Amino acid sequence: MTDVLVIGAGYTGLSAALHLRERSLQVAVLEAAEVGFGASGRNVGLVNAGLWVMPAGVESALGAPYADRLLSLLGDAPRYVFELVAKHRIACEATNAGTLHCATGAREVSELRQRHAQWAARQAPVRLLTAGETAERTGSHAFDAALLDLRAGTIQPLAYARGLARSALELGARIFTQSPAVRSERRHRGWTVSTARGSITAQWVLVATDAYAHGPWNVRRSQIRLPYFNVATVPLAPAVRSSILANGEGAWDARTVLSSFRLDAAGRMIFGSVGALDGTGRAVHEAWARRALRRVFPQIGNIEFEFGWYGNIGMTADHMPRFHRLAPNVIALCGYNGRGIAPGTAFGRVFADHVSGRAEEELLPLPFTRMSVPALRGMREWFYRTGSMALHLLAARGRAGGFIS
Repeated sequence: MTDVLVIGAGYTGLSAALHLRERSLQVAVLEAAEVGFGASGRNVGLVNAGLWVMPAGVESALGAPYADRLLSLLGDAPRYVFELVAKHRIACEATNAGTLHCATGAREVSELRQRHAQWAARQAPVRLLTAGETAERTGSHAFDAALLDLRAGTIQPLAYARGLARSALELGARIFTQSPAVRSERRHRGWTVSTARGSITAQWVLVATDAYAHGPWNVRRSQIRLPYFNVATVPLAPAVRSSILANGEGAWDARTVLSSFRLDAAGRMIFGSVGALDGTGRAVHEAWARRALRRVFPQIGNIEFEFGWYGNIGMTADHMPRFHRLAPNVIALCGYNGRGIAPGTAFGRVFADHVSGRAEEELLPLPFTRMSVPALRGMREWFYRTGSMALHLLAARGRAGGFIS
């Protein structure tokens, strides 16, 4: 018997477990594979503030008072991530140097101006950079502008997840890996959740599986999965390394099929975009990535990739995260839309506050909503997978537009 059972050992579940133990509640975590196996261990490592949706869009979608609460929480969330890293001495290459949202062309620059104006109106430390300033910070002349967000930064994502797990274990949490939840049963005031190796009964259940859900309370049905890959070069030569992202920021562009890049502590370029590195996709996406890197950063030249990986992003129809009450005392937090590091960490703390009585439901940053299946979910997932491969194939052959074609 435990107070809370968490299903999923990603950022949300591990943050919840850590904060629940700090509030003296007993907690157990079930993980189908390993800590950080899903999107938490497979992303590029950008610790961003806010959401993909601009502040005005959040206000329109949620209204008062939820919009202000959510924007305040997620605007501050990167700071809380870096505070947790320092407090628990998590070795994850954390760098709080900001991020750069880069734009090419009038439409993208206009969008950045809107983002800048809306966040600046909320007193966020953001700056709109000129093409020259962007080139100086990125080491590339491929962009016309960038939005520098000094709240944000980068981490080694899997190391951060493992650090949260270690910290939770040190405080007395129990984490069971290779233990997928397969059945659930309501018993009196608690829930008994079974795995192939045993069962656990808890008063509360947090479903924190996001796009990797299966078994009981499958929130994956409410999302559209978007594949995203990353490749890591061999370490760059010191002179080349010092010419790219010299201040330590992470970066991404404003394209619909976006790309992201940062340097790790060893000097590798971590470069990613939409697509899956499986089957034919591996050759197509890697060939595109080589061409893209040569165009954006010609100083890199021809370079080998040392590692490559991909995962799935859980997208919602409106690009907004979700709080679901799936059954009495069963809550799901999901739908990060590619912004999981800081929001997942923050939402895990919010859940712990709610269960421990520190945050009443009326004061939460999101309302509880019913889970629904997005229209044409399967077709849209097929389109993301095949469309990204087609676009990258054409770009690699010089037949498609875009700043890295």
